[in-house]
Amino acid sequence: MGNLSKLTPIVSIFCIFFFIYHVIITVSSSPPPRYIAVEDITLDCGSKTSGKSKGMDGRYWSGDLQSKIFPKEEHNLKSVISQTPEESTAIKAPYTTARASYSQFTYVFPLTVGPKFVRLHFFPVSYPGFQGYQDCFTVKAGSFTLLRNFRATNYGNDMQKKIVKEFCIYVDKVNKKLNITFVPFSDTTSSNYYAFINGIEIVSMPKDLYYSPEGQTQSEKIPPYVGDSLPFYINYTMALQMVHRINVGGSLILPAEDTGFFREWSTDINYFVGGSVFLHSPSLMPNYSKIENYTAPDDVYLSARTTSDYLYWELPVDSGFNYLVRLHFCEIDLNISLISQRSFRIYIDYNSADDDADVIRWTGNRDTPIYKDYVVLSKEEKVEENNKILPIEIYNDTSYGCNCILNGLEVFKLINPEGPELNLARPSPAMVNSTLPASSANDPKTNKTIFLAIGSLGFLVVLTSLSYVVQLIKFTCWRDPSRGKSRRAKTLSLPEELCRHFSLNEIRTATNNFHKELIIGQGGFGNVYKGLLDEGTLTVAIKRLNPESQQGAREFKTEIRMLSQLRHVHLVSLIGYCIDEGEMILVYDYMRNGTLSARLFDTNNDPLTWKQRLEICLGAARGLHYLHTGMKNPIIHRDVKTTNILLDEKWVSKVSDFGLSKMGLNNTAVSTLVKGTWGYLDPDYARRQQLTDKSDVYSFGVVMLEVLCGRKALNTKLEHEQWHLANWARKCIEKGTIDQIIDPYLKGKIAPECFKVYVEVAESCVRDQGIQRPKMNDVMEKLEFAFELQQNADAAQEEINPSGVISYQDVLSFRVVEPVLESDSCIELTTSNSELTNPSLDSDGITSTI
Repeated sequence: MGNLSKLTPIVSIFCIFFFIYHVIITVSSSPPPRYIAVEDITLDCGSKTSGKSKGMDGRYWSGDLQSKIFPKEEHNLKSVISQTPEESTAIKAPYTTARASYSQFTYVFPLTVGPKFVRLHFFPVSYPGFQGYQDCFTVKAGSFTLLRNFRATNYGNDMQKKIVKEFCIYVDKVNKKLNITFVPFSDTTSSNYYAFINGIEIVSMPKDLYYSPEGQTQSEKIPPYVGDSLPFYINYTMALQMVHRINVGGSLILPAEDTGFFREWSTDINYFVGGSVFLHSPSLMPNYSKIENYTAPDDVYLSARTTSDYLYWELPVDSGFNYLVRLHFCEIDLNISLISQRSFRIYIDYNSADDDADVIRWTGNRDTPIYKDYVVLSKEEKVEENNKILPIEIYNDTSYGCNCILNGLEVFKLINPEGPELNLARPSPAMVNSTLPASSANDPKTNKTIFLAIGSLGFLVVLTSLSYVVQLIKFTCWRDPSRGKSRRAKTLSLPEELCRHFSLNEIRTATNNFHKELIIGQGGFGNVYKGLLDEGTLTVAIKRLNPESQQGAREFKTEIRMLSQLRHVHLVSLIGYCIDEGEMILVYDYMRNGTLSARLFDTNNDPLTWKQRLEICLGAARGLHYLHTGMKNPIIHRDVKTTNILLDEKWVSKVSDFGLSKMGLNNTAVSTLVKGTWGYLDPDYARRQQLTDKSDVYSFGVVMLEVLCGRKALNTKLEHEQWHLANWARKCIEKGTIDQIIDPYLKGKIAPECFKVYVEVAESCVRDQGIQRPKMNDVMEKLEFAFELQQNADAAQEEINPSGVISYQDVLSFRVVEPVLESDSCIELTTSNSELTNPSLDSDGITSTI
């Protein structure tokens, strides 16, 4: 017995140490602490329990019946309790009960000063004592109208369709409380509309999680306003409504898995449009050296979407509001570790938000999360059509294979109570009236508040079907955001210019419902129509996508993006576009004289003179030179050909069709799938799949040969060795038979000195290797020189023979000396019939005599 008493203290000490050990192990194995909210209020509306109802999210919800927050009601209404139906037992708090009323009621929450998450929980079913589908009400919080004429039954009614509306609201030091008021809709014909709420959740947040109040000194915390890049302060006088919170490329993240704010992160499957590759690094340990570790869950940064082309999302929003767009990034690709290795551009609503995005440059390391904020205006639509699509696109801007990346995405609607409109959600009167059910004369008109449980399962089946129809209608509206007049929107980088969004009705009127007699061109994209807009005062060319075309949405969006930010006298101007009812239509300036191809080949029109051809080539070269040098990074057209060079009423040439264009890097090739048109396609690009501006130079050289020879770039009706004009012309240069491939109409009309320079330029452009070709700037300057030589020669001829026809001796031969440096060559020209030797083509270039 004595020995046992001696062991007791030892056993006790051992137990204490054992307990401490397990506590240490448990703590060390737990995830690192994130944010602990000062307030974490979970109110189960309509319930009389006190902290005993375990909710869907694992937290305990307190009933409001016996709480200090019991709502104030009009007319001192009494409340009754209804038991939860047995078939609804799978649903947990706060969706097992609801507070519903035909009269206004208000909850008053005493709170500390600071920003709060406010979440309103709705479960739309038919409640006993209330007319089905008669829910229509407004929710106010302080000076803000959070929801106006809100109808939860429009969102769905099945057992899994729970609605959560989340807001961010600042509680000031004057009131230190938040009033949330529910106001049933009322009109002159009926008072049978009711308000209801299942749960209210309030969670404190850090002061700068989404807000950037005045006095903020960190510029990276202040988002730029897309369109003019000025800082946009999201101060405490504003409220925010969460519209989208997305774990890009990842799975659903439930509120309990968040960082202490109980946010839900959905997947992007319903919003993602472009193709991509998934990245997933489950073993990654994010290094939160740039942002707080509670900004987003680790899982947001452990997965991503990436692609070598572009990523594209379409997010439904309401028009007429400013939106905060937050993009979450974390480089998790083991192959990416250097600055500029993954460089990309960000576009929001077709406006350039960031022209030089680079995650490694922002963070300095892989595995380091960061976010970037932007504010964009979703422009006002017609009154009866508030819903629109907010497109977000990330476009590659580098020569490596995997260029774009995004890990997470958040979108918040912003509102300033000092402005004329305080609503965070405001369906138009037309939409509200169309969705409100008609009232019967026998409907009960009583004022009462009832604590209710979930309705019958039979009601759910009916309501689910009806809600599906409603959702389908809403989805259709999102996909067809404009059915009326055209609207105007700023271009990507030139806000002083306008790009119009035309309705399909306007396009049909302009083209007489796409009448075949108005077709002025056809291509891989589809038909091009001549059209009249603005009551016949504006003549335009309207290009309509053929659904069976191999080109599609990607080329359509690329064309809009490129032409919206490019303005040059020798580039075709984009007037607007149409995306109604699945159509993809582009509207351009009308080019009265059509395409260069139509003027060169198979035409009954008078042939183009040599000087006209020179000026057309010179104009196109200037347009391409602007593409290659006019922006921060070169734009490579990738489809230069005679059908994409248009001529206006004064024969001014303009480069068109930017559907295949790519953004390049100075002096760096872009790895990409080969695209273009056979006959014009750069062989070096086709072999190596390395795209540079020299690929455009090759295609333009083919155009120059077409202009000189009056032959198409590819013609399989000829003998096999003559199919490909560029190859055939090179052989003719070798053989000294250049005179045999010149357009007969031009014989005797080209000054020898001009011809020498022109052929030298064309020959250098179509050299086999890109490094041997000149830059477009050199091409442009030499064409200017050739044109000057022709003008001088014509002037000299006119002095000799003022009334006669200008004629030049045919150029029978000249010699192209092998280039010593890139784009340097020399041509020795002769007009004799002497025989010359024909050296063979070597691997470094062309050494030819003619």
